[in-house]
Amino acid sequence: MVRRKMVRRISVIGGAVCAFTIALAWAAPSVYPTGTTVYDPDRAFGGYTVLSPLGEGAAVVIDMNGNVVKSWDGYTLSAGGPARILPGGYVIAPVGANPPKQESLGLVGKDIDGNVVWELNRNERIETGDGETIWSLRQHHDWQREDFPAGYYSPGPTPAVTGANTLVLTHTTRMNDKVAPGREIEEDRIIEVNGAGEIVWEWIAGDHIDAFRFSDAARTSIATPAGPGRGAYDWFHINSATYVGPNRFFDAGDARFAPENVIISSRQSSIVAIIDRDGDIVWQLGPDFSATPALLRIRQIIGQHHAHFIPQGLPGAGNMLIFDNGGSSGYGSPSPIAPGGSGIYARATSRVVEIDPVTLELVWSYAGPNFFSTNISGAQRLPNGNTLITEGAGGRLFEVTAEGDIVWEYMHGVFSGARQSNAVYRGYRLPYDWIPQLEVPDEVAVTPPPLGEFRVP
Repeated sequence: MVRRKMVRRISVIGGAVCAFTIALAWAAPSVYPTGTTVYDPDRAFGGYTVLSPLGEGAAVVIDMNGNVVKSWDGYTLSAGGPARILPGGYVIAPVGANPPKQESLGLVGKDIDGNVVWELNRNERIETGDGETIWSLRQHHDWQREDFPAGYYSPGPTPAVTGANTLVLTHTTRMNDKVAPGREIEEDRIIEVNGAGEIVWEWIAGDHIDAFRFSDAARTSIATPAGPGRGAYDWFHINSATYVGPNRFFDAGDARFAPENVIISSRQSSIVAIIDRDGDIVWQLGPDFSATPALLRIRQIIGQHHAHFIPQGLPGAGNMLIFDNGGSSGYGSPSPIAPGGSGIYARATSRVVEIDPVTLELVWSYAGPNFFSTNISGAQRLPNGNTLITEGAGGRLFEVTAEGDIVWEYMHGVFSGARQSNAVYRGYRLPYDWIPQLEVPDEVAVTPPPLGEFRVP
């Protein structure tokens, strides 16, 4: 049976008022529209959008007009990062939490009816607040499937809910005098787990601190942390760990970009790097973007998230896409804005950058007005060449063309009831046929009024 999309066109006064869609990292307006606020069906990539909203305990799927068409309860997305949908209407997302640490107890896969079909929850034994000792995955911020390298849709891959290796970003707590003598460290530990639940590879950030080209001033700052963090010192704070995936550079003989290698993003240090399977740093971007003319053209990246290679089959395949948050990050010499030498780089705007990882050419970037999310967030390259951007702190998702035109925009939720935040950790677009159990919805164009004409009666 051939499915057809029905498209109607309307104009709505309650549509987007772009002046109101500033990220909540700034001062949020007390009145602003929610739901889909801009939608041009002729220029946007139609499909479902998967949301990982903070504080709601559910993975949520919306259509292009912002209607919730499916949700799965029982998840803890504020602790562990993104939910992902696999073909056939399966979802995998984090469950459980270990306060005050920003980590989940496990990953759970469910079918369309909410039945558990896969889970991963045995990594380390931890002690709960009431003194009980339990197994935990200690997963935080990210996880990936070997057969789904970037974690979002591209033509070709058909990731399965069971069987494939899973790359998991986790914590491990230990002492490490190479990092901070006499201080308990909340180390970033990346593990790869096979289909039988066995750990087949691991990498711990602190074991490789000498390889990251930190300056002497940065090492001094790292060794003398100013605050306790979340119970232990989170010195490196990796927020994404992603398979490189198949790419043209490896096909041409560049072993640095082997598909099984791992891309990491360290928010705290302003470093993006690639790790090979021997644990070596084979490629690095940052922390200092003033060292060469190519880096100066990119400009300083600060507090970044979701560094990944655009998957094969999509425009820009093989280039690296990064959500450059801004805010503050980086280690170095003390200054008035960074008395302890932590957070030496600062900027109150965000941008998305696309970089050729070999030439370091800045291929494309987006930096629109009032665009700022100091934490979380991400970007996805779509099959039509557009980019879906999650401005996470303010719960804003929008799709932009290569020229920077916004062709779809969505504002998530409002402060109400028990919900404390309308933030969205990350969002992904996927084709309608990845959830075949749902009827393809009508698509209704949403045209916002001219700026300055929106009034509350």
